[in-house]
Amino acid sequence: MILSFFDQFMSPTYLGIPLIALALSLPWILYPAPTSRWLNNRLLALQGWFINRFTQQLLLPMSLGGHKWAALFTSLMLFLITLNMLGLLPYTFTPTTQLSLNMGLAVPLWLATVIIGMRNQPTHALGHLLPEGTPTLLIPVLIIIETISLFIRPLALGVRLTANLTAGHLLIQLIATATAVLAPLMPTVAILTGTLLLLLTLLEVAVAMIQAYVFVLLLSLYLQENV
Repeated sequence: MILSFFDQFMSPTYLGIPLIALALSLPWILYPAPTSRWLNNRLLALQGWFINRFTQQLLLPMSLGGHKWAALFTSLMLFLITLNMLGLLPYTFTPTTQLSLNMGLAVPLWLATVIIGMRNQPTHALGHLLPEGTPTLLIPVLIIIETISLFIRPLALGVRLTANLTAGHLLIQLIATATAVLAPLMPTVAILTGTLLLLLTLLEVAVAMIQAYVFVLLLSLYLQENV
């Protein structure tokens, strides 16, 4: 029983072929394509409004050099939100519960922000490792601590997204199992548990959207430090 709770996080295979590639390509098929008409339909108008508002809020505190990343950040945000939301459907697989996938997204993007900072303004980028006015005896210790904290950033990005989604899926499955077991024995308690399951599902919808936004927001903050 304990092992079956974690079966949902195993990458599905068909004829020995991992289906995670299909799960990653499916969100792009679901997006509505732009139309050649003068006026868009309601779905396209809502999608355009959401993208514009998100891009505006994301790039508001950034300098003009960081605006080149607008398309990348917006695409990543929509991609993560769609993956997280599709994973809440029954009998589906959530690729973002895999730490390897999240690290594969976090490490290259974080490394790109660091390389940009080292190339454009190396003095300012290296200045983050040593705050101004540090006592001489603490300089080696602070440099080591700041370097470790710099390299922990991509790990924190990947682990945060993985842990939040994994915990939410486990809670939903535990409460759903409890509801199914209690239904024939104690219907009243089962109704209360089912209500809790509904509220938890709504919470997980919010978590799926918030975690995607936090992932992209932190990347934009890392970029802002190096632009």
